[in-house]
Amino acid sequence: MSATGDAAVAAARQPDDGRGPAGPVGSEPIRVLIADDHALFRRGLEMVLDEEDDIDLVGQASDGTEAVAVAGESLPDVVLMDIRMPRTSGIEACRATKEVAPSAKIVMLTISDEEEDLFEAIRAGASGYLLKDIPLDEVAEAVRSVHGGQSLINPSMAGKLLTEFVTLAKRDSEEERVQHVAAPKLTDREMEVLKLVARGMNNRDIAKELFISENTVKNHVRNILEKLQIHSRMEAVMIAVRQKLIEFS
Repeated sequence: MSATGDAAVAAARQPDDGRGPAGPVGSEPIRVLIADDHALFRRGLEMVLDEEDDIDLVGQASDGTEAVAVAGESLPDVVLMDIRMPRTSGIEACRATKEVAPSAKIVMLTISDEEEDLFEAIRAGASGYLLKDIPLDEVAEAVRSVHGGQSLINPSMAGKLLTEFVTLAKRDSEEERVQHVAAPKLTDREMEVLKLVARGMNNRDIAKELFISENTVKNHVRNILEKLQIHSRMEAVMIAVRQKLIEFS
């Protein structure tokens, strides 16, 4: 079993919320789209996801352009997107997919742990960034986690991302800062939650830290994303650093 895959899923795994492996009774299956130019890799994902009662594979694509078209037709809940594909790259397809299927959570799949790729994926609206050496039997749990609102990312790569955020914030000139739209005001509690999200903490650990329920944490995170008009926790951290809502030493 891959240590990288273990870490990625462990970072996103949340305590049991009563849903069980197949989700709440009577709930709709999670609709998944696979986009990868390697047919063998797509087939592997297909075989694994077909075994899950709470996951429904609604489409496949072999390049970025096709991925956007299929996403617009099938409106998936989760897209597993290769970062490097012909015609349209995964990064470009991620941005376009957020336009045609705004509610879709996109997980970038890659063999690369390059910081620039990671940063661009988050900026493009990705909710996760997983290396392709994740064991196939952990993919379904990753899909459930990101569908449930978690950001999927290796802890080691999360550190790289925060470092990139800090570099970006320092690189911004005064002129660029003036052009930034003023950030919506977050409540004191929302700021506390955001700072803990930036430290890589999951909802359960944030709840323990602040002595509040996990559902309350989820509500705060949802409010933060709505106020900042973004789709992922990592984007929230990026904007918070750029707007100097939070700082890292």
